[in-house]
Amino acid sequence: SVLVVDDSITTRTLEKNILEAAGFDVTTATDGLQALNRLDNKPVDIVVSDVQMPNMDGISLTRAIRDNPTHTDLPVILVTSLESREDQENGMNAGANAYIVKRGFDQAELLSTIRQLI
Repeated sequence: SVLVVDDSITTRTLEKNILEAAGFDVTTATDGLQALNRLDNKPVDIVVSDVQMPNMDGISLTRAIRDNPTHTDLPVILVTSLESREDQENGMNAGANAYIVKRGFDQAELLSTIRQLI
């Protein structure tokens, strides 16, 4: 099962449809705070999150997941439009397992990355 976290309904729906078509059970959240709430109520196998979101961004969400003993080993993929080396390093330093840039978004890459991590 996958938790998709993105404040953009378009991106959230696109990712959800791609993942469901590939056979995954998908739960969604609109920001990091809602994602943490979802994680407390329904265990998932992996989190796919945007970085730039209101209330709690993807970097803070990733740190919160890593700081929670229950979710410490939960794989996190950041999918974002932030493509600078510094942004990628911030994501990986926060504890993300993978960093995918939206501009070059390829659904095969997303599915392959998820399958490698779970």
